Amino acid sequence: MRDESIKNTESANIYLQLGVRYMDLNKLEIARENLQLALKKDPQNSQVHNAFGFLYEKLQDNQQAKLHYEQALKFSPNDWSVQNNFGRFLCDSHAIVQGLTLLKLASATPLNDKQWVALTNAGRCELEREQKQSAQVYFEQALRLNASYAPALLEMQKVSFQTSDYLAAQTYFKRYMDVGSYTPASLWIAKQTEFALGNNAIARDYEEILLEKFPLSNEAKHKIGFTVID
Repeated sequence: MRDESIKNTESANIYLQLGVRYMDLNKLEIARENLQLALKKDPQNSQVHNAFGFLYEKLQDNQQAKLHYEQALKFSPNDWSVQNNFGRFLCDSHAIVQGLTLLKLASATPLNDKQWVALTNAGRCELEREQKQSAQVYFEQALRLNASYAPALLEMQKVSFQTSDYLAAQTYFKRYMDVGSYTPASLWIAKQTEFALGNNAIARDYEEILLEKFPLSNEAKHKIGFTVID
């Protein structure tokens, strides 16, 4: 009986790995099939439920996502990856207090070798309730742990711009570009930042890149609202 249980666990882990891999490739139906097989082999596997929660987020089925995250947390209440994913999900669902509680747990455990991810998610959660100062503290903590973590750099670019700290926004964008690639939002902020600093030529360059790379983005469509005037 014990041998059968071990065999089921091993099979579940194989199907889980396949499911996650297909999710990364955005082959969501095949991912779901593999995760269903994993769950059949090991119904109490928290990582399978965790992966299912993330999959259903991609499928925009928040009800199912929440159910699977709840199961994952039930079976592994101290698992930092579950705490991080469920906490982020709750914040995105406007359950700020519950979400922050889980994200704080995820970022505080020494077992988490990627604490900066949970810290960045906690910062985003604070932004949901317009707590920019608290959010900035989280982002800075994340960057102290991983100075090249692109999502935290982007968030600091945004927060710095919103608080009119244009030199900081400029610096964070440059740091982000060392590790990431252009996004419509980052280009829009970079363009506005350079305009605020009086660097109109650079601002125009960013505008041209925005229009070239992301012509259908909301930022490009609202070009008239932030066009540089010499």
